[in-house]
Amino acid sequence: MTNDKTETTGRFVKVPGASFEPSERWRIMKNILAIGCAFMVNFTAFMGAANLQSSINADQSLGTFTLSAIYGSLLFSNIFLPALIISWLGCKWTMCVSILAYMPFIASQFYPRFYTMIPAGLSVGLGGGPLWCAKCTYLTVAAEAYSTVSDIAADVLVTRFFGLFFMFYQMAQVWGNLISSAVLSYGVDTDVATNVTLNSSVVAETCGANFCGVSNVEDENPNLQPPAMERIHLISGIYLACMILACLIIAFCVDSLTRYAAFVSVHGRYDRNRARLVKGKSGLKLLAVTLKLLKERSQLLILPITLFIGAEQAFLFADYNASFVSCAWGISNIGYVMICFGITNAVAALATGSIVKLTGRKPVMIFAFCLHLSILIFMMRWRPTPDQGLVFFSISGLWGVCDSIWLVQVNALSGILFPGREEAAFSNFRLWESTGSVITYIYSPYLCTSTKLYLLVGILCAGMVGYGIIEWSGGVDRVAAAGKPDFELVDSKEINR
Repeated sequence: MTNDKTETTGRFVKVPGASFEPSERWRIMKNILAIGCAFMVNFTAFMGAANLQSSINADQSLGTFTLSAIYGSLLFSNIFLPALIISWLGCKWTMCVSILAYMPFIASQFYPRFYTMIPAGLSVGLGGGPLWCAKCTYLTVAAEAYSTVSDIAADVLVTRFFGLFFMFYQMAQVWGNLISSAVLSYGVDTDVATNVTLNSSVVAETCGANFCGVSNVEDENPNLQPPAMERIHLISGIYLACMILACLIIAFCVDSLTRYAAFVSVHGRYDRNRARLVKGKSGLKLLAVTLKLLKERSQLLILPITLFIGAEQAFLFADYNASFVSCAWGISNIGYVMICFGITNAVAALATGSIVKLTGRKPVMIFAFCLHLSILIFMMRWRPTPDQGLVFFSISGLWGVCDSIWLVQVNALSGILFPGREEAAFSNFRLWESTGSVITYIYSPYLCTSTKLYLLVGILCAGMVGYGIIEWSGGVDRVAAAGKPDFELVDSKEINR
């Protein structure tokens, strides 16, 4: 690369003095792998703890309200904080500080009270927006830098880097749940299992769709007894160590993005303002363009299915774990069941991308609708008992398939429908997906599981009707040829988990 002139690469400009040796490729890959490992370790702790909240902190629905606080503050964080925090700290240190914001959530498990856990949940939400935006920006700029010392186009590298990153991220669901289940199930008294088996009739009548809260059946069902505090403290200690390790990985193994500050955006913005490379707008401006898009007919039609994505995720993590797995099979098995969900979700996300190329989007969406509707109807009639372990795994696994289809395809559809306005489209997706989760967590303590299932069916059917109108009106086909890049949709998929 010559240093006597300016050359354009993708959305960036190489300026004099910005020369990198071919060996720089290995250094960039080291940074990408370090970020992937750090996120995997951090979310091993967060996901493992979040999946247990509706069961281990069921008293007065403390765990469920904490999850609601997380997603509620995430709504604010996604819109107002990323560009501001990254402009102050840079991408590397934004990721470090944001991971620190997750730690109070784990620390509060040592003394779970409303005045400790709710503020800790708000802290997680506030850290989530800058964390994911900083990661997205770092990977994007690193891909542009890598493209200058290789023959690979920057857009291709962005997709590869995000794919590599999410390979690590998806494993967090496995490790986090494996840790919690291993600790909770180790040396469990077999007398408890015997008592539950003898009372299978009680379990069948009070769990599943009939479940209306822990307080109603806790005395009759030993499964709902919280685990010993020593075990919860051990899990929390392991998770807290994981988050500290994740922060150290970022601090000592990731280069500052100022190393590539010579790469200036076409618009003349330097690395210190790199939040705007991805977001373009921030704060009130982003909120304004997001709400303005609600005037569009297609945006209104896609809202119900977006709300459903947030609602079905919240139902799985809170209500399925509490009403079915914990109540009928035991709290110690929640982690194993969620591992199944995480694996099928990751595999299906990769597989459906290839399938859509062969069949198109419509058959895949119809398949997801029929499968998810069948699962919900089955859960309304199913009376779970402790000897039906295979059924618990089957539901979580099939749910993971549906969830991956909704996330990937609805994200893609959001970008396709609004060419040139993807920023507002993805902001709307994040806004309404999180809204669906918050609403579900808020009403969860007050409704029986059967009512929640009926609500999910209603939202799903409304969402599919809206999607059908969009698809069969021909609007999608007219704009699909624009060929939008997909690295933004991958990021928007995970920013709310």
